[in-house]
Amino acid sequence: MGDEISQTEFSAEIFEEFRNRLDMETVILQQWVDDGRLHCKKPWAGAELEAWLVDNKGYPSPSNDSFLARLNNDLVVPELAKFNLELNTDPLEIAPGFLEKMHHNMLTLWQSCERAAAVDGNSMMMTGILPTIRQSDLSMENQSDMKRYLALNEQIFRMRNGAPLHLNIQGREHLELDHYDVMLEAAATSFQIHYKVDIDMAVHAYNASRILSAPIVAMAANSPFLFGHDLWAETRIPVFEQAVQVGGSAYSNRVSFGLRHVSNSIMDCFEVNRTRYPSLLPHLMDSQPEELAHLRLHNGTIWRWNRPLVGFDGSGNPHIRIEHRVAAAGPSMIDVVANAAFYFGALTALLENPEWIEQSIPNRSAARNFYQCAEHGLDANVIWNDGDSGPVSELIIAKLIPLAKQGLMSIGYTSSDADYWLDILQQRTESGINGATWQRNWVDQHGKDFDQLTLSYLENQATNKPVHSWKI
Repeated sequence: MGDEISQTEFSAEIFEEFRNRLDMETVILQQWVDDGRLHCKKPWAGAELEAWLVDNKGYPSPSNDSFLARLNNDLVVPELAKFNLELNTDPLEIAPGFLEKMHHNMLTLWQSCERAAAVDGNSMMMTGILPTIRQSDLSMENQSDMKRYLALNEQIFRMRNGAPLHLNIQGREHLELDHYDVMLEAAATSFQIHYKVDIDMAVHAYNASRILSAPIVAMAANSPFLFGHDLWAETRIPVFEQAVQVGGSAYSNRVSFGLRHVSNSIMDCFEVNRTRYPSLLPHLMDSQPEELAHLRLHNGTIWRWNRPLVGFDGSGNPHIRIEHRVAAAGPSMIDVVANAAFYFGALTALLENPEWIEQSIPNRSAARNFYQCAEHGLDANVIWNDGDSGPVSELIIAKLIPLAKQGLMSIGYTSSDADYWLDILQQRTESGINGATWQRNWVDQHGKDFDQLTLSYLENQATNKPVHSWKI
């Protein structure tokens, strides 16, 4: 959904034509699956990191237009709000050294962003929810100057018949309010991991990614506070789910964990998109049907926490990749890449096991685990193989970090090189200190001084040390 569109209002005829093109392109994609056009010899990795621009007092700075003009880097693009940005990585073949390359590339890009931000007296910050964000900051005045965002707002409220969005989160404290535009979505920023996969493994990669979502969101939780309220360890999850609800059936929730594992073909996801979800941005494009432009745009307006995407390489060859969206941004770049190391390692090991994990962890358990871990972080209890239950922290240490190490070594990492990344997660889990815990510990010691919390967070983030070692 990243491309700009040319209009913000759509007639009934445009909706119908968009639907026709979506139908046609879905048939083309199905034919490619049947013809074996979506094979790839080796998996590839990529990522997107959403970030904040904050001023010298730690408040959001709605200035991404001047920032982006100064930076002039195609890998950094605007997000919904003028105080948000998205940093993208070039794809990397999953092979020995790819995590180190990812860290180097992302850190180098981050540092160039920091220099560009400093010209205006601003700083870059990566966190799930900015502690200083106020509801008044989430206004149309602070929306990035792109027509697709205006259209998104108009279409969501058209589907809602003008009714305000209702946010209702019960966590350690209770927050309930109405919001009158789509900007509530801008409160939530994430680290999105991409896994390019051979079509024959796409179903299992998708299901395994869904199952891994619970322990990953527990380890990566980094958004306990919203509008002064202490809510979930990863409050970003309910915020995003409630920020673009359009009402109606179970399929009207454009952000969800999903109703089931995929059983037959990854095409099941695209068929559900086509048949169950109304078009949100029916922008008609001057493109060949084989570019799948309308299918990709429609898919981009359905934000499952794990979703399959269709992409094309530099030679125009199509592929499927899984976008894993559950991790919060931050707290530091080394934490971010450690989260990716766990995902890629654990996923690799699960895909090499002939006994598919979705056979022992049904969707209802995976979904329950996910929301328990989003709410309680490393203190959550989860259900794992064959109904066994227990603390997610014990599962991570006893089973999942060794599983991730097995996967990284299968990729070609040495034991010590794999340990470099996984020891960060081992120590984070053993100490119980992820980003959410660190923020809560800071507030326990200093009170709800969110200005100073943010400035202290920025000071620690600048060290690029893992969050479990941060000072309070």
